[in-house]
Formats: sequence, C-alpha cells, structure tokens
Amino acid sequence: MVGVLSEKVLVLNRSWVAVNVATVRRALTLVYGGYARIVNPKDYSTYDFDSWVEASDEAKSGKRIRSATFELCVPEIIVLTAYNSLYSQDVRFSRRNIFERDGNTCQFCARKFDRTDLTIDHVLPRSRGGKSTWENVVLACVRCNTRKGSRTPEEAGMRMLKKPVKPKWATRIGLKIGPRCKASWEQFLEEAYWDVELKE
Repeated sequence: MVGVLSEKVLVLNRSWVAVNVATVRRALTLVYGGYARIVNPKDYSTYDFDSWVEASDEAKSGKRIRSATFELCVPEIIVLTAYNSLYSQDVRFSRRNIFERDGNTCQFCARKFDRTDLTIDHVLPRSRGGKSTWENVVLACVRCNTRKGSRTPEEAGMRMLKKPVKPKWATRIGLKIGPRCKASWEQFLEEAYWDVELKE
C-alpha cells in the first residue's frame, strides 16, 4: 500500500486549473479534511471522502487502497475547494533541479551516471568570480571535472553539450510533471497551457 500512497495525483485549483502534483497520501488527507474533492476522470463529477468510498464499491476496475473497514479507488485528480490562485512558476535553484535539467548526464562527455558519480561544476570557476546560478553550473563526471580544473571549458579545450540556462517548464505551467503523466491529466494540462498569461 505504501507504493500506491506515493503515486501522483494532479491538483486543480477551484477554477479547475492545474496548479500542483501531490502524492495520493497528501491528496486523500486534503479530501478527508474537506479542502478538496476527488474528480472522476470519466465524467468530471466530484466526490467528498465518504461518497468516494461509496463510488469505489461500485467501481469494477482500477488500483485500490484497502483498510480494515473499507476500500477505495486510487484518485488521479483532485480539485481544491477554496484555493484559487496559481502556485509560483519560478523553478527553484536546487541540486535536485540541476540534476533534472541536465538529466543525470555529464555535460562534457555526454555520459549518463548515477547521482553519486556526478559533480556540479561552475563553468566560470568560483575561484575566478563565477557565481552559483543556472547559467553558470552544469553536471560533470569526476573525470571531466578534474580535467577541467579551475579553467573555463574553452581554456580546457572541452565542449559542453548545451549552454546552461534556467529551466523553462512553462508548458506544464511551472509544474515538473515528469514522465508519469496520466492520460486523465492531459486535458487539464493542455487547457492550462493555453490559458496561462503570456509575457510581453
């Protein structure tokens, strides 16, 4: 059951715009507390916790969560009952997101590695005034990082796969969905993409 509780649920705001992705555990907590309702992806009807348990009794298929007294279908989408804003679309500058952006791949030799075998390299070394910014850090394997040393890639005769930039996950309105997007989410993500305000 722990694996099922860690699966992803799309979170819509009160206007039915995609704003976040939560775990099943978090989604059910929100629904149980009355802060959200479960959306049936077939007809878009909504359910509170008790009515979802009843609807789950009638459902014939789908993943289920079983307890001592009841079982319920694993939700895929919830809609918040009060929150109506959009979460920040700014991508946090963090190790996790640097690894996401560069795909666990050394930006010099183009080989994919385990996270433990990669380092974060400053294109312009810190010893020469380089800052820790999206545009100045890349993943590098230990061998390439050692070879580059305290030089720029040009000085070391090394070519980068691509110029480092701040990630743009705007096609998912700032959400990092990843490869596990469910078919039931697509309509909401597509609508969110077209409805997001464009910058001048």
